[in-house]
Amino acid sequence: MRPSPETAGRYADLLSWLRGLQGAVLAFSGGVDSALLLAAAREALGDRLLAVTLVTPYTPADDVAAAKSLAAALGTRHLLLERPIPDAILANPPERCYLCKRALFGELLSIARAEGLATLLEGSNADDLLELRPGFRAVQELGVQSPLLAAGLVKAEIRRLARAQGLAVWNRPSGSCLLTRLPHGATVTEAALRRIDAGEGLLRSLGFLQLRLRSHGELARIEVPPEDLPRLLEAELRTVVVTRLRSLGYRYVTLDLALDQPGRCSLPAGLSAGGPTARGLAVPPALPPGIPGRCPGRARRFFLWHGHWLFQRCNALFFRS
Repeated sequence: MRPSPETAGRYADLLSWLRGLQGAVLAFSGGVDSALLLAAAREALGDRLLAVTLVTPYTPADDVAAAKSLAAALGTRHLLLERPIPDAILANPPERCYLCKRALFGELLSIARAEGLATLLEGSNADDLLELRPGFRAVQELGVQSPLLAAGLVKAEIRRLARAQGLAVWNRPSGSCLLTRLPHGATVTEAALRRIDAGEGLLRSLGFLQLRLRSHGELARIEVPPEDLPRLLEAELRTVVVTRLRSLGYRYVTLDLALDQPGRCSLPAGLSAGGPTARGLAVPPALPPGIPGRCPGRARRFFLWHGHWLFQRCNALFFRS
């Protein structure tokens, strides 16, 4: 499906703003959001762009492989930055996303300064404002720019644009770091993270693309969409899954009947993102104004942001009670 005129207009605004930069470093995860942003920034900035992929023990191996492949295909300068688990998240605290981004994006800002590139970009989109995203507070505090969000692009539009540009990851399922597979408060070890990554790799090799393997010590809890349940429960395949996961050290292999609800390994923390006046959204201040006929895009950004603020405040109050 080709992008609509409204989507194409928002993408044109994105390119226009990117062309006004002197240069940028892009936090590149290999997912569809940062892939589209990489393609746009490459078109707008050329060699004045550096893509950096953070490689930590909790980064899925498939994400690193996807990032390397796409950066090579686009001819973009690409740095793999290996980092250990930050001390602040070794106990997998509820605010892990904030602490992780605060530490690692701080390092990316240092790289940007050393390279003489004034701006750090990341790939949040407008749909992300409707979810609890504690890590976005660090993005705001550090002044990292979120051009897809500022342009009002939502996930479905990003996938259509990525498909139209021939990006291999256009239909890649949304992912998250491996820390989300462990309960809050669990001690994080590289061995535990490798076991989770290996288990999810096994399931993907069997054709399950949208999945999570939650790890609770000796118990593995598999989450898949409803349409994948019948196949996973076939006797022969079920035996393969159980045998292979037990070989990784799991004693119990279970299926979560609540079905693929991201973030359910533990309750979200009651973090307050602060209001739009108190913090301000980290969006490009010079984003080109909407042309006639694109006012709905600007209105959508306004309501998405204020809805996100209200959602965060309600969660903060609820989890403090």
